[in-house]
Amino acid sequence: MSLKKLGLAALLSLSALPALAQTQTVRIGATPGPHAQILEAVKPIAAKKGLDIKIVEFSDYVVPNTALAGGDIEANSFQNQPYLDNQVADRSFKIESVALTVNFPIGIYSKKHKSLEALPSGATISIPNDPTNGGRALILLQDKGLIKLKEGTGYKPTPLDVTDNPKKIKFVEIEAAQGPRVLDDVDAAVINTNYATSGGLDPVKDPIARENPKGPYVNIIAVRSEDKDKPWVKALVESYHTPEVKQFIEEKFKGSVLTSW
Repeated sequence: MSLKKLGLAALLSLSALPALAQTQTVRIGATPGPHAQILEAVKPIAAKKGLDIKIVEFSDYVVPNTALAGGDIEANSFQNQPYLDNQVADRSFKIESVALTVNFPIGIYSKKHKSLEALPSGATISIPNDPTNGGRALILLQDKGLIKLKEGTGYKPTPLDVTDNPKKIKFVEIEAAQGPRVLDDVDAAVINTNYATSGGLDPVKDPIARENPKGPYVNIIAVRSEDKDKPWVKALVESYHTPEVKQFIEEKFKGSVLTSW
């Protein structure tokens, strides 16, 4: 065989290799704190599978899905299924979940009161202003006996759906990321774990009440629908769902973040 034919044969054999035989860059959107930190632990494992993970941090819950739908990133890891369902319904994103990741039990925090029972009549409680996390906060307040909600509101009740409010609680709707910053100005705040952590709060010790960790609010990895069956997605999920990452989460977050696998 001539050198020319040998070179052509070599090229053809290379082209027949799996897609991840060569390193592939995958940009993953995440909120600061645990989501981004966990992805840092995933990076070296994914590198062995041919993935070069680039973590892109977003400071809110709105932009990561827009960035994913627009092709600015290949995946994101920051949201739960009810939140994604709401975004898809409202904005017609072609985005799907490909894996469960971790759960962050949401908490009620206060600098003024040591318990829910100590909240005074007319207390102000801040809740996230996005439909999913705001609804999640109200469901938690109902579960703790502070309010009752109209039946049939699902996972997205609003303050307008409160049917019984014996303490006459006043709800202050704010961006989820602002929860730790308004603690001095309200009687209590319902704060997502990642924002509590980045705000210097301990999600295990500091809440005066905490959500049951079971339920629909396990977080997910999401990708564009057109990408869900691509080899890099399988490699990413396998890299995340490893004993090494589980051990990192357990040691790093000490119960404030719970694994789903």
